[in-house]
Amino acid sequence: MNRRILMLFGGVLLLAVPVLMAQAGMQGGRGRGRGARNYNPATEITVKGTVEAVTQTAGRRGWAGTHLTLNTDQGAYDVHVGPASYISAQQFAFAKGENVEVIGSKTIVDAKGVLIAREITKDGKTLTLRDEQGFPKWSRAASQPKQ
Repeated sequence: MNRRILMLFGGVLLLAVPVLMAQAGMQGGRGRGRGARNYNPATEITVKGTVEAVTQTAGRRGWAGTHLTLNTDQGAYDVHVGPASYISAQQFAFAKGENVEVIGSKTIVDAKGVLIAREITKDGKTLTLRDEQGFPKWSRAASQPKQ
C-alpha cells in the first residue's frame, strides 16, 4: 500500500513540476525566462552620472553581485551590474567618482526602483553585460542559439 502511494505521488510530481516551472517563467531557452526575468527592453533608458558607491551583494550560489549607486541629473539610481567575477574577467572595475554611461532596464526589485544594466561605458570602453533581450552574458543560456 505504501509503495503504491509513493509511486502515485512520484507520478503526479513528474507531471506537475514542468507545468509549474512553465507558469513561473522558469523554462530554459531564450526569451523572458530565468536569466531575463527582471529585464524589460521596453523600459530601457540611458543615463550618465558619477559613481557614488560600489557595493558587493551576496547572491545565489555564493557569487558576489556588483551594484553601483549612480548620481545623475535625474536623481540617484541603484544600478544592478552583475557578478563580480564576470566583471573582473572582462578586465573592468568601478570606483567612486568615475563618470559612466549606463544603458539598462528601469524596474522594481524587492519593492525598490533599480536599473538593471545592459551596457556600461566609461573612459571610452564598454562593458556589455546582457544581450538586447536582457539575457546575462555570464549565463549558460547566453551561448544558446536564438529561437
